[in-house]
Amino acid sequence: MKTREIVEYLNSCFLPVYQESYDNAGFLVGDPDREASGVLATTDVTDEVIDEAISLGANLIVSHHPLIFGGLKRLTPDSATSRMVIRLIENKISVYAAHTNLDNLQSGVNGILARKLGLADCRILRPVEGVLRKVVTYVPTADADRVRQALFSAGAGGIGNYGCCSYNSDGFGTFRAGEGCHPHCGQIGELHREAETRIEVICEQRQVRRIVERLRQAHPYEEPAIDVIAIANALPLVGAGMVGRLPDPMPADQFFAMVKERLGLPVVRTSQRIDNSKLKIEKVALCGGSGAFLIGDAKACGADVYLTADLKYHDFQSAEGRIVLADIGHFESEQFAKEIFYDAISKKFSNFACHISEKDTGYISYI
Repeated sequence: MKTREIVEYLNSCFLPVYQESYDNAGFLVGDPDREASGVLATTDVTDEVIDEAISLGANLIVSHHPLIFGGLKRLTPDSATSRMVIRLIENKISVYAAHTNLDNLQSGVNGILARKLGLADCRILRPVEGVLRKVVTYVPTADADRVRQALFSAGAGGIGNYGCCSYNSDGFGTFRAGEGCHPHCGQIGELHREAETRIEVICEQRQVRRIVERLRQAHPYEEPAIDVIAIANALPLVGAGMVGRLPDPMPADQFFAMVKERLGLPVVRTSQRIDNSKLKIEKVALCGGSGAFLIGDAKACGADVYLTADLKYHDFQSAEGRIVLADIGHFESEQFAKEIFYDAISKKFSNFACHISEKDTGYISYI
């Protein structure tokens, strides 16, 4: 199997279109046409992880954090990143990263973190906006069912967890076919009036080209009327952070003891002392990685606690007694990304060697 096949599959799982503009996810190092001998899933690419890949005979590393992030102007042994890239090339090891595109998926970093903590009724904390489109067409009423099914099969009509959603209204359309036309109905040169159904469906911007192509193939008209309209609605299953609830509220001290135990945390920094069992935790917001930008969202949704990483001193001040802010560590909050990679690859390529790194420990030690 070629490395390219695995990369294309990973791109279909962890859609690159949803990475942030500053990010550098995707296929970063190597030859996509090289035969793949095995995959090593990790949070970070380090020298220890590269050694591990070599010892396992795995020539594709799938990482959460991109090895090349800010760009490289030269490949010389003058920096840690350059040295690792040189080692990878010399050992014919490729690197693929799924970073903020994995963060932004409901089933991504935040989703698995929420599952580890046993949260229920989870939803995206800040859904992404500006990526939804409404596709509208007008079709002879007798052909409406066939065209609708073509739209659905192309991926249109999804709203949250609902599928095959459309709005339909009946009316009539008029047209006059000119010379050289091959009209589905009506005569050349005559004004024709046809009973039509207006079909409206929602889709993601990334799907528009495929959906319009399928629509044209299914539509009986030679020149169908098609409108693609940008809409302001948020996409509920994609975005930053997550919020859910504990099935049973628990005292804050017990909650943080549970968090430390399930995530293997040596320490948690919080905005207030957690020694009062009268403080109950039920609604939990979280964001793996650097999540200070979502503090306002966590407060606005009424969360009792917000778990994230890389909080500065004055970030904690913004709790204002309305929420408990907790820094659980950057690596620690994203450490389960490698499990997502492993599960996805093992499910698709069941007879292929995929490993979870045992040398992936992050850059910070606690003493």
